Amino acid sequence: MIPSRHTLILQTLQGFARYCLPSLLIILTSIAAQAQTVNEELQQVAVPNDMRGVHFYLLTIDVGDRVWDNFGHTALRVHDETTNTDTVFNWGGFDMSEGVMSFSWNFFKGIMDYRLGTNSPSAEFAMYRSQERTVWQDKINLTNPQKEILYRRLIWNLEPDNIVYAYQYFSDNCTTKVRDYLDEALAGKISQQYTSVTDETFRDQVQSHYESVSLIGFSLDVLMNSNIDRFVSEWEELYLPLRFRERLLELKSDVAENGGQLMLLSDSQIIIEFAAPTIETDGYRVASLILVLPVILLTLMLKRIPQSYYATHSRFGLKAAAINFRILGLLALLTAVFSGIYGMLMLGSWFVSDHVDTHHNINLLLFWPTDLLGILVGLRWIILCRPWPMTHNSAPFINYYLLAHLIAMLAYASIAIFGLSQQSISDLALYVVPGFALFTVFIWVVGFQPAKPRNMFF
Repeated sequence: MIPSRHTLILQTLQGFARYCLPSLLIILTSIAAQAQTVNEELQQVAVPNDMRGVHFYLLTIDVGDRVWDNFGHTALRVHDETTNTDTVFNWGGFDMSEGVMSFSWNFFKGIMDYRLGTNSPSAEFAMYRSQERTVWQDKINLTNPQKEILYRRLIWNLEPDNIVYAYQYFSDNCTTKVRDYLDEALAGKISQQYTSVTDETFRDQVQSHYESVSLIGFSLDVLMNSNIDRFVSEWEELYLPLRFRERLLELKSDVAENGGQLMLLSDSQIIIEFAAPTIETDGYRVASLILVLPVILLTLMLKRIPQSYYATHSRFGLKAAAINFRILGLLALLTAVFSGIYGMLMLGSWFVSDHVDTHHNINLLLFWPTDLLGILVGLRWIILCRPWPMTHNSAPFINYYLLAHLIAMLAYASIAIFGLSQQSISDLALYVVPGFALFTVFIWVVGFQPAKPRNMFF
């Protein structure tokens, strides 16, 4: 007898209750216990007797021109008039004591242990001045109970067990720490205010912030998958330091002065001022021109070469081979390095990295780790200035490899045209695929010398 749909649903719910519900309850109980422990620890933190002498300031640092500071930075300044202390709390520190290679490998795997550090305002400002970055300071107007909550959280965060946190570029960084702690002190006022969804995706924001470092912006666009193509909520976008400050400037505080309600941020001042980094040339246009223009010029240098072993057979070669094969070799090196490295990073991260935004990336259709083999071919073209000679054993591999590449490019372009992927790939399909495909066809025609037939029959 076939069970009814209602019976199947009931059996499914019973199975969930039997096997999954106990585990879920254990997890929820553990989370609740951990939250209770944190609350108890917070209550044990000593606070100044008079919070009226404690003042909090939001420090917002403009974007820089380096890879790690292109989104800007946020810190908190705490000035205690009673003890005459002035401290900047900065969540942007990381440990490189084990060396650059170890840090880079951990970063690739997704192990990004950042830490809270403290510094004097003078030392902090000197660092940003040396980096030529603008710094804004705004006083945060809080009631004494709100100050106490924020103060307890900061001192708790300085404990050795709490000082390190697992950095996440969109959800847990130097700015979200301040956002979350300030929202906690304000009893959820910020999160309740900004609940809508913006018209920007994470990819839009990444591209916008890396306009001054076009190669990095282009590379991140290649390496990041469809996870970053969803629209960002107003709450989520507060991971951006300048946007966070902009939003806080809109909020009113719970502090009244002279019969009027103060804004949450006041007494705004520019501590240091520099011009913002200049926008470089669009990385996509550069990538397109680097491939398309040289290939078009090399096409004008084509010549037909008769094959002596077969009267009606000929192939294409290049005029002025000493120059043009070197140009072709340089293009091959550039293409092989970028395509191979992009492919290795995407494929490798899929299996060994916790960066989920680089997994299951459709750009692996376009960039293959095996393209690094093209470095050998490119070097031979540069040194010997003649085609790579194919044997009867290597010819099938080379021909099928290049054919497979072209088929993958055609599939990629079709996916982009018909919108078959949730990942945004239209820019790559428009600017990179045509030049990449043209280059692949060109080297197939010119870069390899066909193997001669073993037997000739006339």
